[in-house]
Amino acid sequence: MTSPALQVALAYHRAWTGGDLDAAMALVADDVVCDAPAGRIDGVLAYREFLTPFALRFLIRTEMIAAFGDENTAMLMYDAETVPARSAPAAECLSVRHEKIVHNRFVFDRTPFDEFRRRQALVRP
Repeated sequence: MTSPALQVALAYHRAWTGGDLDAAMALVADDVVCDAPAGRIDGVLAYREFLTPFALRFLIRTEMIAAFGDENTAMLMYDAETVPARSAPAAECLSVRHEKIVHNRFVFDRTPFDEFRRRQALVRP
């Protein structure tokens, strides 16, 4: 049996990794805070803007490595295969209140994505 926070986290993960950002954002609180390598992201609209390029342009697939949770917190670790990198491990520590994600501590290595953007900028006329 999975915990309430883990159920929300897994549904959110399945939605955004499947390209359904509407379903994913339905599980995110309006006043969500996300701490990511790029800095703090406040609010569901900014969070969606942050997630969209990764989910819809870069992501090929993910493989769940581990998922744990309790009443209010879930931890997901997965490996993402992306356009810029064959392996991009990531972890999300999600705080859940009233079946909505209110905080996400999102950890991943930005290096392959920064290098990809630099290469793209060199190719453009």
